[in-house]
Amino acid sequence: MGKILVKRVYEPVAKSDGFRVLVDRLWPRGISKEAAKLDIWLPDLGPSTALRRWFNHDPARWEEFCRRYQAELKEKSALLTTIKEQAKIRPVTLLYSARDEQYNQAIVLQNFLIKRTH
Repeated sequence: MGKILVKRVYEPVAKSDGFRVLVDRLWPRGISKEAAKLDIWLPDLGPSTALRRWFNHDPARWEEFCRRYQAELKEKSALLTTIKEQAKIRPVTLLYSARDEQYNQAIVLQNFLIKRTH
């Protein structure tokens, strides 16, 4: 499987991004669909609204957020297959809008995908 990268949707588009996937449940503020240059938006891969609100980007809740979000991801195999199939032929970049580059759902999703394909 090719690389699975993580990047803020607000960062400049790069050729090395490969297949660009927005994994936020809500559309990011302040960016147009044209500027985002997505290949696909998979809002259902984002954490549930209840989980997202509970987490509220609180680092103290990170470990529990990871556990709960991974449990949600296990129920989304069809959407995950879309990413895995693309990763076989080119890099995939998981895009997110959160300000926090360390504690966000794209990091959890990246790790989940890597563990499930090796």
